[in-house]
Amino acid sequence: MSSNSIELNLENNIAYITLNRSEVFNSFNREMALNLQQVFDDCETNPEVRAIVLTGNGKAFCAGQDLKEVTSPELNPGFKKILEEHYNPIITRIRSIKKPIIAAVNGVAAGAGANIALACDIVVAHEKVSFIQAFSLIGLIPDSAGTFFLPRLIGFQKALALAMLGDKISAEDAEKMGMIYKVTALDDFEKEVGKLAFKLAQMPTLALGKIKEAFNQSLTNNLEQQLALESKLQIEAAQTEDYEEGVAAFIEKRQPKFKGQ
Repeated sequence: MSSNSIELNLENNIAYITLNRSEVFNSFNREMALNLQQVFDDCETNPEVRAIVLTGNGKAFCAGQDLKEVTSPELNPGFKKILEEHYNPIITRIRSIKKPIIAAVNGVAAGAGANIALACDIVVAHEKVSFIQAFSLIGLIPDSAGTFFLPRLIGFQKALALAMLGDKISAEDAEKMGMIYKVTALDDFEKEVGKLAFKLAQMPTLALGKIKEAFNQSLTNNLEQQLALESKLQIEAAQTEDYEEGVAAFIEKRQPKFKGQ
C-alpha cells in the first residue's frame, strides 16, 4: 500500500512507513500529515503488523513543516489547523499504538521532524545524521511534543538550551546524551534497523504494548498510581498465550515462538 507522500510496505510482520517527499526533504504538508495518520491507523488495526519502522526517503528523515505551504495564501491551513489536525494527532497515535515503533532516522531530522522521531519508542540513526530544534531560528517554539519529551529524555537545562539556541546535534552526541537509543555506521544502518525490527516483531506483542502503556502513564503518575497500573497490566499479561509460551519455552530450555496473542 502507498500514497503519493507516504509509502507502506509489510514484510515479516514489520510495517515499513516511509515519508516520501524527498524533493523537499520529507517536510510535511497537509496531505502527508493526514496520510501518515491513516497509515498509522491501518497498522494499529492490522493483526499482521507486530512492529513499525518510520523512516524517510532520500537524504532526509524529515525537515519538519513545509514552509512553502504556510507562506502560500492559497494553501496555508494556519497554525491552529496544522497543530490540532496534523502534528498533535500524529504524536498521539505514535504513543497510543500498542505496537513498538522504531524511528529509523536516515538523514537530518529538524523541527517537527526531530520531535516526531523522539516521540517514537526506539530511535536509531546513522553516524551522518543530525537533529535540530530549528523552531527558534524562525521565531517559533518547539511543537510536536518537543517541550514534553526532550526535557524528559536529556534533562531540563540541556533541552531548554537546545530549544532556544537551535544547535545542530550529531547522532553520536544525541546517543551520548540519551536523546536516542543507538547510532550506527552508515553502511550498517539498514541492516541494524532490520535486525531490530525483526526482533521486536518476533516478541510478545501484547506485552510490548503493555510496557509502552506503563511507560506512557509513568510520565504523569505518582508512585502509588504506577504500582497499581503495573499490577493491572501484569495480571492482563499473565493471561496471554504468549506468556504461557514464554514460560513453557523457559522450562523446556528452547526458544519461544510468540504469536502476539
